[in-house]
Amino acid sequence: MSAESSATLVAREIVEALVRAGVRHAVLSPGSRSAPFAYALLAAHEAGWLRLHVRVDERSAAFLALGLSRSAALRGGVPAPVAVVTTSGTAVANLHPAFLEAAHAGVPLVVVSADRPHELRGTGANQTTEQVGIFGAAPRWSGEVPAGAPTGPQLRAVVARALAAATGARTADPGPVHLNVAFREPLVPAAPWEPGPPPPVHALVPPLAEPAPVVLPPRARTVVVAGDGAGPGAVALAEAGGWPLLAEPTSGARCGPHSVGPYRLLLGEPALGGRVERVLVLGRPTLSRPVSALLARPDVEVVVVAARGARWTDVAGTASAVVLAAAPAAQDVAAAADPTSENARWLAAWQRAGRAAAGALTARASDPLDGLQVARAVAAATAHGDGGARLLVVGSSMAVRDLDLVAEPWPVDGPRAMANRGLAGIDGTVATATGLALGAGAPVRAVMGDLTFLHDAGSLLRGALEAEADLQVVVVNDGGGAIFSTLEPGAPEHAAPFERVFATPQHADLAALAAGYGAAFTRVRTPAELAVALEAPVRGRSVVEVLLDRRDLRAARERAGRAAAEAVAAVADSQEPPR
Repeated sequence: MSAESSATLVAREIVEALVRAGVRHAVLSPGSRSAPFAYALLAAHEAGWLRLHVRVDERSAAFLALGLSRSAALRGGVPAPVAVVTTSGTAVANLHPAFLEAAHAGVPLVVVSADRPHELRGTGANQTTEQVGIFGAAPRWSGEVPAGAPTGPQLRAVVARALAAATGARTADPGPVHLNVAFREPLVPAAPWEPGPPPPVHALVPPLAEPAPVVLPPRARTVVVAGDGAGPGAVALAEAGGWPLLAEPTSGARCGPHSVGPYRLLLGEPALGGRVERVLVLGRPTLSRPVSALLARPDVEVVVVAARGARWTDVAGTASAVVLAAAPAAQDVAAAADPTSENARWLAAWQRAGRAAAGALTARASDPLDGLQVARAVAAATAHGDGGARLLVVGSSMAVRDLDLVAEPWPVDGPRAMANRGLAGIDGTVATATGLALGAGAPVRAVMGDLTFLHDAGSLLRGALEAEADLQVVVVNDGGGAIFSTLEPGAPEHAAPFERVFATPQHADLAALAAGYGAAFTRVRTPAELAVALEAPVRGRSVVEVLLDRRDLRAARERAGRAAAEAVAAVADSQEPPR
């Protein structure tokens, strides 16, 4: 009979089962009740079973795990399961924002929470709440291991079920899971654990086979809309059919000759957006109102190409079909190769208009800087690999929309961009970028607004014993929430309440903040200074603050839109429109 406590043995068996199921990263936040896991994870880390990351803030820890998970997808695979381990009480509640993001983005997050035994629940015991079901309907799976549970095949089977649900092995619908594990004292092992060689990965549930594509009926005036996470399949579909590709910057599909950069400025043009007959939707297109309006039109056929599972994006309820995979008809493939075909003329019209709109936006570049110039510079620097960074994390709100408007399509083998677009929140962006850098083992550049940065500035903190991440955070600091200037609250008639309750101006000292967390700092005000900062090698943590003035933002964007529309109209007038 082992002298070790039940808590120690259960924690060790769960860690081993996680490794056997393919978990290679675990993020731990310190706590007393989770001590059995802390000792087991450290031993597994030292034995080379997995990499352990320790963070003092559970909220930051969970978003770090999101970045670690998504780093696997950036290497050409799919997001990999990452474990987040916490103690009891509010520690678990602090995981909720990242848990919800993972649920909507399809990221396999494995939350393992330590808990008090059942006899202490409802008694007023310290750090004790109802943790079972704390994440509501968000988990793909949830379960509990009671205090005193025996080790053995049944415990390993519970972990296997959790990981199968997290990875979507049987559903193709990956996402977060929650395993709540109750421990009774003693919580500290009697002797160190020596795990031995890493256990082999055992896929209890093999992944589902790829479905055969549905052949789409021929239809010339088609566009492919690639939302967040669409992937290279959107590129292949657009090129096979000869159709324009309208790809968000975090789609993984904004590349190749069919990709139209400033597409959202073209959707209001009668000869382009007004003539669309069919839209093929991949990923989650939630970024722009023009795309949402297109997908809501009753005269447009909407075909959603989505993975298995109960989830697909059809906000307006207009989808005529939801398919697992799609391929163009032979007639469309033949038309794509014929430069005289209606398909070819349709594509060429979008490409010409896209170049005209992009040229108009570039011609309006100014000194001092504005947000569009920053986005263009960041996109170009990442495309060229300046500073060694070819991975980009984009903050939600204004930063990702500016990038969507001005970033030129990248080469097929170019950089990759990602964002937390599952719920499109601003929280956890620094932590997610840190996780991406640590998981990819490569420099990462992140660009975000000042409020997004301040919301997660604590994630710059690196423990003295933790690995350093190569991360450059570009903060577009216009002293508040610039995006609201471009929305209804920013209209002139609402000017009186705008600054306090929407713009929420701030004057935080980002230089002092970066120094406090041990990050390098640079402040820039001009395009030349920004270029120098982006060319610097991305080594360790650094913050680049770009100072902007948002007072004329709404009017400036309206002027830019009119200039682009005039350039597109001039091109359209000089060309024969597609019949």
